[in-house]
Amino acid sequence: MARKKQSEKRNSSEILPNAYIEGSGIVAEEKITETLEKNYMPYAMSVIISRALPEIDGFKPSHRKLLYTMYKMGLLNGARTKSANVVGQTMRLNPHGDSAIYETMVRLAKGNEALLHPYVDSKGNFGKSYSRDMAYAASRYTEVKLEPICQELFRDIDKETVDFMPNYDNTMMEPTLFPTTFPSVLVNANVGIAVSMASAVCPFNLSEVCETTIELMKNPDHDILTTLKGPDFPGGGFLLMDENELRRVVETGRGSFKIRAKWNYDKQGGCIEITEIPYSTTIEAIIDKIIENIKNGKLREISYVRDETDRGGLKIAVDLKRNTDPEKVMQKLYKLTPLMDSYSCNFNILISGTPKVMGIREILNEWIAFRTDCVKRRVFFDLRKKREKLHLLEGLEKILIDIDKAIKIVRETEEELNVIPNLMAGFGIDDIQAEYVAEIKLRHLNREYILNRTNEIDNIRKEISEMETILESPKKIRSIIAKELKETAKKYGQSRRTLFFHADEISDVSTDIEVSDDPMNVFLTESGYFKKITPASLRMNAEQKLKENDEVCRHVETTNRADVIFLTSLRQAYKAKLSAFDVCKASVMGDYIPAKLQFDEGEYVIHMIVTRNYSGHLLFVYENGKAARIAVNAYETKTNRKKLSKAFNDKSPLVAVLEFNEECDVFIRSNGGRAMLINTELVSQKSTRDTQGVQVMNLKTKQKITQAFVVDQAKAESLKKYRAKNIPAAGGISKDLPDVGQMSL
Repeated sequence: MARKKQSEKRNSSEILPNAYIEGSGIVAEEKITETLEKNYMPYAMSVIISRALPEIDGFKPSHRKLLYTMYKMGLLNGARTKSANVVGQTMRLNPHGDSAIYETMVRLAKGNEALLHPYVDSKGNFGKSYSRDMAYAASRYTEVKLEPICQELFRDIDKETVDFMPNYDNTMMEPTLFPTTFPSVLVNANVGIAVSMASAVCPFNLSEVCETTIELMKNPDHDILTTLKGPDFPGGGFLLMDENELRRVVETGRGSFKIRAKWNYDKQGGCIEITEIPYSTTIEAIIDKIIENIKNGKLREISYVRDETDRGGLKIAVDLKRNTDPEKVMQKLYKLTPLMDSYSCNFNILISGTPKVMGIREILNEWIAFRTDCVKRRVFFDLRKKREKLHLLEGLEKILIDIDKAIKIVRETEEELNVIPNLMAGFGIDDIQAEYVAEIKLRHLNREYILNRTNEIDNIRKEISEMETILESPKKIRSIIAKELKETAKKYGQSRRTLFFHADEISDVSTDIEVSDDPMNVFLTESGYFKKITPASLRMNAEQKLKENDEVCRHVETTNRADVIFLTSLRQAYKAKLSAFDVCKASVMGDYIPAKLQFDEGEYVIHMIVTRNYSGHLLFVYENGKAARIAVNAYETKTNRKKLSKAFNDKSPLVAVLEFNEECDVFIRSNGGRAMLINTELVSQKSTRDTQGVQVMNLKTKQKITQAFVVDQAKAESLKKYRAKNIPAAGGISKDLPDVGQMSL
């Protein structure tokens, strides 16, 4: 019994048999949920909070550590220094390797062109964000300094506007956030993948973001789309103007934008020049896709494509054949290549250490609250300094009453320790004021110096009063924020790089491969093997090679432009172009359809439909006596889907699938010795593929339909005594008819 319990315990899926108790060397059993919580959750939270997701200032920790290091190195106003120097200094804050730090710098650099407003002024080769193969130079060759816009990131950072924390080895302090004077979180793109969550923030125009923020402070219900037109990508291009999608992103923080390339046509050279591409792709990905489509025959109008990118900027040249319409070619390229691509948004941002997906309105409100706190802390810092200065000057003012007395007190005091107490007693000032007076140089103990200093008292008191008023007035604080936003937009604002295009500018150009309309013979076997054979090949050798115990169950004469639909045992329909199959000979096995079309496990073909224009009808006959009439075009889709579910009804096993273009007669038999002949016009057509249909034959308990097939006019005449004028019908006794397997048409 004890052994059985131990065995059950070992087999439990919730127990890890080899969990070690730390430090003891003893093996103990531990629940897997506890192990995950103890070991994996801290890692997951670290990635989410301290690595992958941006915070409200628009930066991840790696960005912040790098930029703050450069700020402390004096690179905001100084000359450039080698990137290797910056990387080395950053390692004091960033516990990662030099390569990871340098890659972060590359993305922030002006030379990489990944950001709408770069933060690092670079010299040397920093690669290009729009190129997969253009690598950046080593850090020992390149030079960097901070861009002027970084002044807005570090403004008043030394006035306690943000919190500081110790670095990883407690040797220095670093800011938890930057007191940025504009919503940088929306101005530059930021993408991060954490554990179980991700973030993708697209960039917006600086001037538009600042204007929107100002309007939002004035009116919380401001219509953001009137001032924020849409994303503005550093690579330019054209953005599809979709107001519904823009509004969705504004409100929810999720959605996607379509961007397409900018191009012009060089008539003299006969080539298309692409100068701006979507932000989400690269030159190499575009060229690879163009070459692929040229090879498969979808872009026959193109003779050559090459990368002409140089120091002047991006350029992809596409040479066209003579008498080719460049507009139609570009529409094809937009459809077939990443020259028109999507950028998916997921505005997942850390707010007070908690990840939160927010719309633009909520992000800006959070930034306004953050910036309000920064301004308050700055004003409070200045207020404290002014009060301290006023306190010292008020003590100095009392010295003005009798300078000689102050000198006498200092001169006649025997011990230095008693100077401060004696001054405090002599003039009624506190120890801080006395210390300040005692430290004044002898040359400054004159009436002119003291009067000049004490004249500042009235101005300081006025400034203190103004600061106290600001701290008590949210309106004044927002006015300060708005003023700084206007200054930032005026100083660093740029014209939009990404312009707009509308849905009606997208032409519906066919990108299908030109397929010859040659006659073909199509064969399907019971085991699911498929062959496409030309008539000429079939005439030379008509003997089919088949798998053992296999036989041909379907043979159709058609052309190469037909579509083939395979109905399967799992009530699914798989669609394929006949041209997608290779021409073969009768002497080969052919394509195994379940493998070719990637059927689900255990799924097999039960019927094949070959059609050129999706005309005609299908009659599905089921064992329970029902039949469903469906139009073939019910399987036609505008999106050319390859797999359709619910291809037919699953309430009863399928007996037969009959195809016909015009009304015809169908003969049906049951295992109860009954048969009936009906015309298809008695069965009304249904619009849904998985309809149950109508009852055509009344069956007794445990009886079922065993056979159904189309008969020609001559055969129908011989079977007229079984004809039913209405349905459902019981049918006539069929004992005098041949067995099911003997009746052929």
